[in-house]
Amino acid sequence: MEENARFCDICGYELENGDGTWVGDQLLCESCVEEHCTACDHCGETIWANDAVEDDNITLCQTCFDDHYHRCDCCGSIIHDNNTNWRDSMPYCDDCNDDFNDEIEEYSYKPEPVFYGDGKRYLGVELEVDCGGKDDENASTLKEIGNNGHEHIYIKNDGSLDDGFEIVSHPMTLDYHMNEMVWEAILHEAIQKGYRSHQTSTCGLHIHVNRNAFGNNQAEQEEVIGKILFLIEKHWNEVFCFSRRSQHNMDRWSARYGYEKTGREILKKAKDSSHGRYSAVNLQNYSTIEFRLFRGTLKYNTFIATLQFVDMICDVAFSMSQTELEDLSWSALMKSIEHPELIQYLKERRLYVNDEVAVEEDM
Repeated sequence: MEENARFCDICGYELENGDGTWVGDQLLCESCVEEHCTACDHCGETIWANDAVEDDNITLCQTCFDDHYHRCDCCGSIIHDNNTNWRDSMPYCDDCNDDFNDEIEEYSYKPEPVFYGDGKRYLGVELEVDCGGKDDENASTLKEIGNNGHEHIYIKNDGSLDDGFEIVSHPMTLDYHMNEMVWEAILHEAIQKGYRSHQTSTCGLHIHVNRNAFGNNQAEQEEVIGKILFLIEKHWNEVFCFSRRSQHNMDRWSARYGYEKTGREILKKAKDSSHGRYSAVNLQNYSTIEFRLFRGTLKYNTFIATLQFVDMICDVAFSMSQTELEDLSWSALMKSIEHPELIQYLKERRLYVNDEVAVEEDM
């Protein structure tokens, strides 16, 4: 062995004099560079592949990204300083910036809530629609139908969608959603404009419920929230069927916390969870809990039945003790249902009775 011979710090290959590439404080042979490294497209420096900042079009070292680039707050693409559009101190690429207009709000938009209906429990809807375009005129039409002199809905951009947006409602009682809000007309118009929700891999239907509906203080509220989580986990197979989600999308966007013997134990697990907001019931918001379980839909009966189902789960958790919930079977839970839309939907999913029922295509 030659004196002062150098070797690759990864594979041990002996390097001839002058060969090898320094990556940080390690010297690598050509094969290991190809396997473990990449080059920064800005400065040309060889860097560890695991340390690269990249998207589909560019690969950067962390220093060059920090000094010269940003990520679009909407689509996540990397953009150079010279091509960055700034809105409310957030960076956007040209394509996403072009999509902003007076009708479609930025994803971070959150107005002061307006509450509709008389009651203590309010449901706020986030319905994702895709395939019909991030179109200002379409958004304007849907808002005109939905608002009709009120401030019922607004429409937001959503980077998780390919070619659509998110329809968001102000908080409303279930009765207001069913009897005052023109959801059927909104969903019908969305279909006519070419939008789809169920028939995509991108769309969800998220429902927020105000925390103060569950009690006058944090302890009372968390007692009920724990029982909500317990109901979801105890009847997970049925809830999963109700959701219409695929297992992949459920795991990605609305992962379960896992069953425990009591609601308090599941709530503790939820607080320690690493899922963040991408949980079946998201507890990250200060004023609401968010049911993220459900696949999107433009079918009115499915839409209303989902609101009714969430309201029923909240009712049962609020009115029954932990011991009563432990003894509550799915069939017993179903006996309390009175809403015809929810009964119809449960029959369609074979979750109520197994009688054959006519099923319309979900959109």
